Amino acid sequence: MAQVEQIYRFMMLADLFKRKKNGVSYKEAYDFLEKEFDKKGFELKFSEKTFKRDRTQIFELLEMESSYSRTDKNFKITEREYDLESENIVDNVLLIDAYRQTKGKSGIMLFQKRKARGLDHLNGLLHAIQNRKIISFDYHKFWEEKAEKRVVESYALKEFNDRWYLLANEKHKEGFLLKTFGLDRISALEIHHSTFKRQEIDAEEIFRNSFGIISTYGENPQKILLSFDAVQGKYIKSLPLHYSQEVVSENKEKLVIKLFLVPTFDFIQEILSHSELVEVISPKSLRNEVKDRIDMMREVYSK
Repeated sequence: MAQVEQIYRFMMLADLFKRKKNGVSYKEAYDFLEKEFDKKGFELKFSEKTFKRDRTQIFELLEMESSYSRTDKNFKITEREYDLESENIVDNVLLIDAYRQTKGKSGIMLFQKRKARGLDHLNGLLHAIQNRKIISFDYHKFWEEKAEKRVVESYALKEFNDRWYLLANEKHKEGFLLKTFGLDRISALEIHHSTFKRQEIDAEEIFRNSFGIISTYGENPQKILLSFDAVQGKYIKSLPLHYSQEVVSENKEKLVIKLFLVPTFDFIQEILSHSELVEVISPKSLRNEVKDRIDMMREVYSK
């Protein structure tokens, strides 16, 4: 039980630091934990020494760092350290706890019903990536009838649109090609004893100018201006399309944003998903491509 209480304490403290941008004092932390622990029926054992130790361990676990303000006499997350990945980790842990609290109670938390996403392969793939192991698996493309055996060098895992993808090198006649494989299409995963010499591949850089899982490495990003309906614009501001997103202008009718990326198929699909609530202002080439897609859709529905 002590271990469960410690994990819960970490979780609650991480969430408290996330919400209290101006900092958290020991007393605030104690009062907050006391209330949360009382809800769970846990006994709180928390001192200033524990508070200090927890902050250190939270930093190590979630790569969050707190600094002390002598003026306010409290601790706050160092802004540059609290990145999106750390926030996602905290959110996922809180979601797990919420699920545990409501499990078996219908109508409280309504989760999206979906098929397995291949996450059962995560541990094996992480082991292969970290230890440079050759892996093989059967891969079933959605447009093919049968699965194919693939042998690859695994490099990284990437999430997009609620799916996880494996970034891996696969040998071809012209040499190794970097490809992405959807985890939900992988089966019969096998981790081999043989290892490979890892190339200097910066996975983050490969997708820096991309929207989605199509690599645009070596291509020059374009400045893209999109205009959204005011209401839809609020959603776009709260959940940016891309890390480069900036607000150009905003009024009661429209939100105009600027992005720097390579407009791939994934990005065009995203634009089309917003239907009449978005307009491509520039570049003209992207505007024309979206217009062509709309014309094709119109032709389909005119039959």
